[in-house]
Amino acid sequence: MTTDTSHTTHDAEEDARNRDIRIYINGELFHRDEAKVSVYDSGFLLGDGMWEGMRLYDGHWAFFDAHMDRFFDSCHAVGLDVGMDRASVAEALRMTAEANGMTTDVHCRMMLTRGIKDKPFQHPRLSRSGPTLVIIMEHSKPAHSLQSHGIRLASVPQVRGLPHSQDAKFNSHSKLNCVIACMQAEAAGADEALMLDPHGFVNTTNACNFFIVRKGEVWTSTGDYCMNGVTRANVIELCRANGIPCREKNFSLYEAYSADEAFLTGSFGAQTPVASIDSKEIGTGARPLTTHLRALYHEAIAKDIARQAAALTE
Repeated sequence: MTTDTSHTTHDAEEDARNRDIRIYINGELFHRDEAKVSVYDSGFLLGDGMWEGMRLYDGHWAFFDAHMDRFFDSCHAVGLDVGMDRASVAEALRMTAEANGMTTDVHCRMMLTRGIKDKPFQHPRLSRSGPTLVIIMEHSKPAHSLQSHGIRLASVPQVRGLPHSQDAKFNSHSKLNCVIACMQAEAAGADEALMLDPHGFVNTTNACNFFIVRKGEVWTSTGDYCMNGVTRANVIELCRANGIPCREKNFSLYEAYSADEAFLTGSFGAQTPVASIDSKEIGTGARPLTTHLRALYHEAIAKDIARQAAALTE
């Protein structure tokens, strides 16, 4: 009998407190068992909405300004009225965290849709009652196995789309292409999918941004077709600030297979090592540069949290 060692980049340690959380919906808080949106909501009907994922450390949201830039830019680009400014969003987040007694090791999924529609059809003008804002916060620590075992990836037929079909820079509720990619990876016996761009170059996974390490250099995609990751941008900046060669470039599966290290980036797991791609082990299993970048990233979080705390006392 074999043991199932599969996991995902969002596996978290079990926390019983999450069974009793309060969820924010349009200014009100509901127990998770009572938190509901209408079947006429445009998010449910069409996947018409944007979301943001953030982590809470010592009472502050890491890299909050960058997350708000991405959120408000995405909503503006699709004509989605947030209905509040950044200060009001911050207050909604504070209200939800306080109601749940949350201060650190918390993951937030904030979701905004175009709201309830008069009829179950596509046109945006049918959403006439204003947007729907939902905030889900959970006590959440990444599972230890993510660092010890790493993620097994499989390259899949489903590719990242062209910007004029659906730009991957949107954190859109419409994630069907990523769901299909994940299913294809699972069918191949892997944990998650490694997706290529329309030209066949390595791009991203179904859930996170993707990096490799080759001969002391950090490589990631050009960014033309990948998610507009806040953690991705921070890793690139950290490399350049600390003298680590970092290249945003096209590269193929051939180069990914022969990498010394590979890792994924995202707000939940920070930097999650990749164990294999298409059943080919990555490097020797030693991950010195990934470990170094992970330490630099946690230092960057601490500096950002300290900056936010200091700003409140000025």
